[in-house]
Amino acid sequence: MKLEEEIKQLKFVNEKQKAILNVIYTANWMSSIQHKIFKRHKITSPQYNVLRILRGKYPEPLTVSSIQERMLDKMSNASRLVDKLVDKNYAERSTCLYDRRQVDVTITEKGQKLLKAIEPELNEFHDSRLILSEKDAEMVNSVLDKIRG
Repeated sequence: MKLEEEIKQLKFVNEKQKAILNVIYTANWMSSIQHKIFKRHKITSPQYNVLRILRGKYPEPLTVSSIQERMLDKMSNASRLVDKLVDKNYAERSTCLYDRRQVDVTITEKGQKLLKAIEPELNEFHDSRLILSEKDAEMVNSVLDKIRG
């Protein structure tokens, strides 16, 4: 459906304004659907993001500050998110062997199983709703990268 119909606005200042609003609206739309998927698994989108980051470095640990640097939402509190994942046994904290002030975080087997359970649902959503060819997706990625400079 066109943005004009979705937000019931017929005119925009210009195409750039419409593009920005379209990106924001679409990101929120996608987030709301993903939120429902994560809610069924009793985690949040930022927690899912942390688990994916940890899995990407597994078996190597990451510090909380390294996790924060890699997060999609830079405003998230990585330390609090890690605490919640540790409470759910999806992640583990340990003291760094080389620097006792540093805390290392790794994903657990339970955390990896959770990601494997969520991924088919996310992939189904992506495949059914994001009806872009690989070439179109590449173009969108290029334009979004260009916007961020």
